[in-house]
Amino acid sequence: MHTAAAIVVGLIALLHIYILVLEMFLWDKPAGLRAFGMSQDKASATKVLGANQGLYNGFLAAGLLWGLWLGGDFGRQVQVFFLLCVLVAGVFGALTASRKILFIQAVPATIGLLLVMAAAR
Repeated sequence: MHTAAAIVVGLIALLHIYILVLEMFLWDKPAGLRAFGMSQDKASATKVLGANQGLYNGFLAAGLLWGLWLGGDFGRQVQVFFLLCVLVAGVFGALTASRKILFIQAVPATIGLLLVMAAAR
């Protein structure tokens, strides 16, 4: 695999680990309140929903890291699948929650996909 592709996929996985931490553990703390623009009351009322979202982001990170670890053609296929999941989640989030999600998730996923696919050639 191309080094650039592996670095970008690894960075996207780290981003999703960071999002996991924000959503699962810092949702109602100052860092989470700032990241998601919520009041303390709203964060307290939605803490379980945030933790659930965080868990899904952890699965995305795990899948990307698994694909990197596997390497080869199958590893690349795993990376493509999970990058597509990140892309779909980013587009959906941008349409339903906040436009900035497009730039935080969907754009990096698109770049990662292009690099992984280019490395396959």
